[in-house]
Amino acid sequence: MQRPGMADWHRSEGFAPLMLVMSGEEKPRLVRSLREIADTLITAWPADDGEEYIAAVKTCLDAIQGDIPAKAARAALIRAAEEAGIPVISVAH
Repeated sequence: MQRPGMADWHRSEGFAPLMLVMSGEEKPRLVRSLREIADTLITAWPADDGEEYIAAVKTCLDAIQGDIPAKAARAALIRAAEEAGIPVISVAH
């Protein structure tokens, strides 16, 4: 059961997918939901000390809690990727 105010972070509705070209990975990483943002930031990010990275983690948590829209977490992920030098590809859906 979902808590009141908590976002369904596994769903991709209303979330424009994107791909991150992470170094060391064989293919670009597809990000389609808040869960995939969280997974990418926690398990695959090359550094954990950038200002935009820390802001993206906080923004993702706020979106998961339902305090802000998922698109704000997506935008924060893009800023963190730019900070880390990770190319971002928008995916048409």
